[in-house]
Amino acid sequence: MKAYSILFLAGLFFNLCGFAAEPQPQNADIQPFVHWLLDDGERLEDVRFAAVAEAVSGRRVLPVDRSDAVDAAMLAQVEASLDAMLQELAKPENAIHAVGRVNEISRHVEDFLLQQLNALEGYECSIPPNASGKEQRSGYPDLRFVHSASGRVFYIDPKVYKQGSERSRFRTFYFEPKRATNKILDDASHLIVGVAHAGKVDGLWRLNAWKLVDLIDFRVRLKAEFQSSNRELYQAGAVLSEGGQ
Repeated sequence: MKAYSILFLAGLFFNLCGFAAEPQPQNADIQPFVHWLLDDGERLEDVRFAAVAEAVSGRRVLPVDRSDAVDAAMLAQVEASLDAMLQELAKPENAIHAVGRVNEISRHVEDFLLQQLNALEGYECSIPPNASGKEQRSGYPDLRFVHSASGRVFYIDPKVYKQGSERSRFRTFYFEPKRATNKILDDASHLIVGVAHAGKVDGLWRLNAWKLVDLIDFRVRLKAEFQSSNRELYQAGAVLSEGGQ
């Protein structure tokens, strides 16, 4: 994917999908975007996430360099915190075991890493602020880990997945570009923390392993669809007739 194609797409999304603080587009304004999707949408089936993030944020996505002293030190701290996380969240008294759904586990992983990494001397870890300056827990990325002396930044996004499903094609990564709520405000490395679970056994969630993934060469695809809700669909002025109770 050429850089200009990513920029073209980002610009269309921002201006046509309400990301910019401008009046809603008329149908004629949307036509070039729809035609582009119909004719060239396949170009977005295999795109470097780094290119998308850079086009949206204007910030560089940096590779993790294990030969660099700062990067190596930051990685070591993250890895040690992940080992500690597996031990802490395995304790029967941990609050994680009170949750009933798998998708609630990630918050406990995130909260543990936030506290653990922020307690390290010489480092800071926080919820990334968005472009409006407000801390925002929803949306990518979840955590901003900083080496205080150098200013080096790792963005960290924890995800919980079923152990053994690493080859699954089910969608588990989502990135929605929006200007006002953009949380990528630094030149940084982008890391996924994948935590493998084996379900709930005897009332306890089993978190068995972790993987730390550098997104520098991660590939994504765009699923283009136009959406709405019942509120818009069933407006009084649009309903032709009704029946039943």
